[in-house]
Amino acid sequence: MSTILFSEIVFGPIKSRRLGTSLGINLLPYDGKLCSFDCIYCECGLNKDFRTKTKLPDRQNVQSALEEKLILLKNEGIIIDVITFAGNGEPTMHPHFYEIINDTIALRNIYYPNSKISVLSNGMHLDKPKVVEALKKTDNPILKLDSAIEETIRILDRPNSPSYSINKQIERFKLFKNDFILQTMFLKGVFEGQTIDNTTDEEVSAWFKLVSDLQPREVMIYTIDRETAVKGLEKVSLERLQEIAEKIESIGIRTNVAG
Repeated sequence: MSTILFSEIVFGPIKSRRLGTSLGINLLPYDGKLCSFDCIYCECGLNKDFRTKTKLPDRQNVQSALEEKLILLKNEGIIIDVITFAGNGEPTMHPHFYEIINDTIALRNIYYPNSKISVLSNGMHLDKPKVVEALKKTDNPILKLDSAIEETIRILDRPNSPSYSINKQIERFKLFKNDFILQTMFLKGVFEGQTIDNTTDEEVSAWFKLVSDLQPREVMIYTIDRETAVKGLEKVSLERLQEIAEKIESIGIRTNVAG
C-alpha cells in the first residue's frame, strides 16, 4: 500500500485540485498519522498502520518553519494562492491550534498578504470554543461531511468517538453562520463486505437536504485521486459529480468540483 505522509512541518507548495498553489502546514507528527477519523479513503493510510512515536511540533517550531519558508518563496518570486493546514491527520487536534492560527495570520500579512489561509478539518473538535474561534479567523474553514446518513459515515469516515452524530455536527457547523466551506468526498466500492455508494439517489437527496439547511458559502465535492487506505474503492465519474453540483448550484450555492 502506497501512502502519503508529510515529513516536514511546512511542505510544498503543491498544486491543489481545489485551492490552487498551496503551501501546506502539518501540525501532526512527521512519522505517522494522528486523526480523530479513520477514513477508508485516506491517502495517509489507516490509523492503526501508522501509529506515531514522536511528539507534535510545538508552536515556536511551526512559526519558525513557516516564516523561513515564506521568506525563501518570496525571495524566489514564487506566488502562493493559499496556506493550507492539512498534513498527517486532523490539524485542530493540536493543543495550540488557536495560537498557531494567529501566528500564521500575522506572517501571512507580512509576506503574502494576498494569500488565503485554509484549514481542512473533519469538524470533530468544534465542541471546543477556541477551535471554532480559530477557524472563524481563517479565510477558508473547510469542514468535511461525506454523507447525511449516519450508517454511511460510520463505514466511510469511522469517527473515533461513539457519541459522534450528524445532528451534532450540523449544530456545530451552524456556529459559522453560513461562512464556511462544506467538503464532501464521493466514492463507490466495497469494504469489509459492505457496499458503499454515497452517490445513490437516496444518499444525494439526504445530503442535498442537509446542504440546503446549512447554506454554506461554498460546497467542494470531489472523488478519489490517489491510492486509498483500503482496496476496493472506486472513483465517481466527473459526469455524476457535475450532476450533483448542479443540484447545489440550483439553490444558489457556489460549487467546486474536482474529478
